[in-house]
Amino acid sequence: MKQRLQKPKPRETSATADSGARHLEILNTAAALFAERGYHATAVRDIGARVGLLGGSLYHYIKSKEALFVKIHNSALQSAASKIEAAIAGQSSPWERLEAACVTLAELQLDPASITMPLMNDFRLLPPELRAQLIETRDQFEAIFDRLVTTLPLAPEIDRKIYRISLLTLLNNLCNWYRPGKYAPAEIAHELMKIFHASSTPGLAANAS
Repeated sequence: MKQRLQKPKPRETSATADSGARHLEILNTAAALFAERGYHATAVRDIGARVGLLGGSLYHYIKSKEALFVKIHNSALQSAASKIEAAIAGQSSPWERLEAACVTLAELQLDPASITMPLMNDFRLLPPELRAQLIETRDQFEAIFDRLVTTLPLAPEIDRKIYRISLLTLLNNLCNWYRPGKYAPAEIAHELMKIFHASSTPGLAANAS
């Protein structure tokens, strides 16, 4: 039986490499502008001006402003999810796993170089049709915390959905009041977990008092 020859893979030309590098530059530039100005205040011409391309040339690399935002948002959120999954992988107890996730999210929220959280926090200001395209990725991200809260030994009267939403709301709003100085992001996450742990575990709050 004759062995079939595999079709040789096409070599990457310098033009292909340049195009890929240019596309990555546009993505990074657009991400920075969206994080800095928000979706509505960022125009395609602003992105083009930053990378030195006119509108017509820019559309050679992107379909639309909306498609560009969706791609950047989803990529940033998936990156954040991967970091959280890596952080909780080395923890054994349910409380340690949740705390590791909270620390990672707090550090992402308060990292001045992070584009993930500004893009997430702009969600409510987006047009409804654009929000609909982002919901699946956001649900996948929040499912990490849903899974972690499900395994906690909470008091029976605690509503786990409200518990999870309350915790995420506090973490997602850290950037609205945090000022560098007294507390590091990880320390804030640790303090939040002390509160949520003590107030929701059978017998723990009573013993602490």
